[in-house]
Amino acid sequence: MTAKPGSTQKTKLPPPGRFITFEGGEGAGKSTQVRRLRERLQELGIDAVATREPGGSTGAEIIRHLILSGAAKPLGPLAEAALFAAARADHLDATIRPALARGAWVVCDRFADSTRVYQGALGNVDPGLIAALEEVTVGETRPDLTIILDLPAEEGLARAAARSGRNADRFESEGLSFHRSLREAFRALAAREPERCVLVDAGADADAVAEAIWTHVSERLKPPAPHRKRRT
Repeated sequence: MTAKPGSTQKTKLPPPGRFITFEGGEGAGKSTQVRRLRERLQELGIDAVATREPGGSTGAEIIRHLILSGAAKPLGPLAEAALFAAARADHLDATIRPALARGAWVVCDRFADSTRVYQGALGNVDPGLIAALEEVTVGETRPDLTIILDLPAEEGLARAAARSGRNADRFESEGLSFHRSLREAFRALAAREPERCVLVDAGADADAVAEAIWTHVSERLKPPAPHRKRRT
């Protein structure tokens, strides 16, 4: 119904969307937990979208192949950071922001924190440059909650190898010292930004990890309870 001139009728806006990201080392179980969280939100009647980085949109998936195949590695961490930023810009415009605008909850496997850690802390790209790329691409679309799945590097690499066999991607193929440093960088991030980030032990079984994640989501973001039909 169209409101009459001078009417005080207001347009009903969609409920605010929420943005949850998952971070952590290789083999920590991010993809599994992203899927499980999306399913749990959907069971509550919440419009929930699962996505990933690099990727999550047509343009970003093309860049994903370029990065994870190792083709961009010879260009160095700075070039990789720029490629991640380009993929993230397309991902945000095509997938994340439209979903949030309609009130959906977006659950993303990796986001800007991975660039901070992989290319910034470990690749020694200038933090000011990383921050500038993030400001241009991400802007105000920041995660409401970041779940960092914590796992010893040895265990994570063993899981990743069992999953991918001999076809390790660009980052899985790095040495053990790299992955140990990666874990410490993510732990430092969790300690530095406790208002946004929570550290979850990923060494437990998948059910226990999922319950720990749900506790944090429930306490911090307070998802609405499912509507119950009244008995007649």
